[in-house]
Amino acid sequence: MTTTATKRHRMILPAIAAGFGVAVIVVAANPFIVRAQDAAPEASAQSAPQPAAGPPPDPAAELTAKRDQTRAELETLSKTISLSSDKVSELQQSIADLEKSTQSIRQALIDSAARRKGLEKQILESEKKLADLGVKQDGIRRSLHERRGLLAEVLAALQRMGRNPPPALLVTPDDALASVRSAILLGAVVPGIRKETDKLAADLASLAALQTASAAAKADLTATMTNGIEEERRMDLLLAENDKLSRSNAADLTAEKKRSEELAGKATSLEGLVASMESEIASVRDAAAAARQAEENRKLMTDEQRAQAKALADSGVPDKNRIAPAYPFGELKAKLEVPVAGDILRQFGDADGTGHEAMGMTVATNPETVVTAPADGLVVFAGAFRSYGQMIILDTGDGYHLVLSGMDTINTRQGKFVFSGEPLAVMGAKRVASATALALETDRPTLYIEFRKDGKPVDSRPWWTAKDTGKARNDS
Repeated sequence: MTTTATKRHRMILPAIAAGFGVAVIVVAANPFIVRAQDAAPEASAQSAPQPAAGPPPDPAAELTAKRDQTRAELETLSKTISLSSDKVSELQQSIADLEKSTQSIRQALIDSAARRKGLEKQILESEKKLADLGVKQDGIRRSLHERRGLLAEVLAALQRMGRNPPPALLVTPDDALASVRSAILLGAVVPGIRKETDKLAADLASLAALQTASAAAKADLTATMTNGIEEERRMDLLLAENDKLSRSNAADLTAEKKRSEELAGKATSLEGLVASMESEIASVRDAAAAARQAEENRKLMTDEQRAQAKALADSGVPDKNRIAPAYPFGELKAKLEVPVAGDILRQFGDADGTGHEAMGMTVATNPETVVTAPADGLVVFAGAFRSYGQMIILDTGDGYHLVLSGMDTINTRQGKFVFSGEPLAVMGAKRVASATALALETDRPTLYIEFRKDGKPVDSRPWWTAKDTGKARNDS
């Protein structure tokens, strides 16, 4: 029995010990004396001195850098996506089948803009998810790299456990003290290598899971981007149809546009610009007068008529021919959606980088993001104005004006009454240099949004829905 046990120890003990950096060499006359010896000299020899660890990376900066990298990759990907000829024909046919009326085209534009903004929000969320997954993968790879010396020894030990073990130095079976020392040594080493082995296996499993999740997220994002391009094409076709319906007075519109450009060149402030537009541009003057009359008529309604009008507006089907806002602007707090899908960089009252407080909110977007009307309103101005760049001013009633600037392309005109959710403009590929975008550490397109009451800037935050009142943050 003793002989069998001794042979078993001679077979198993060296194999285990080899995995823990201990060589156990058998000597026939004395099989239970243990001498610690390097079992992985090759791995140790190849392990160069580890460089001193640098300071830990800043998580926020690392995530921002990864988002920039992800965004650049997605921009490259978007350029490779195109619609098939069948899909283009299908879109053209769907537009051709629409009733060619101002009301139907306008509603189709609002629906298209809502879908497009929804897809743009999905793209932003996917972008954040991919960046987060990328940061986690980088963290695991960095940890593996920093432990490469130790892992080389662990892997070498594990490799030796599956091969012929080295000879063991074990002598005198009756030397109980040496046997105990051997057991203590192995007992101390086994948990250590097991811990490192388990940690390595867990890291590799986590890395594989993150890579799988990233691949799935990229596949979903590609599908979303394709749908976004399809919706963008649909909106272009709808805007073309909308232009056709308004060409009857094209000559008058051209003359008004030229006159508004002259007025914008002379105006020295937003208040002055609004005043000159409402007094000297016929379409704006007439529309503003009609809107004011509609507001006066609403004030003369009985309580019952007012309740019926509110119920109709609340039902989501307000009068499609209205020329005044469906709701008084003061009643719309916590109900408006931010005009673009993006990240809020600066809020009203924040430092604007020039030693002053910001008079509005700044939102960073992705390239070519659609800009929609946050509320019903009359377009008082649409064009370039001084250091604001391309700008739209909406008269939303009750003495309120909404200012939007930083867009690349404007798809509306002054004198037009627009509905909440109607597409007004499209952002460009990069941030437009303007007075409202000073000291922003980003090259992403940025939309500036300013609310004014009786000519004075006010904080817009009370008007946005809860999901759109995010805390401002820096973005690079």
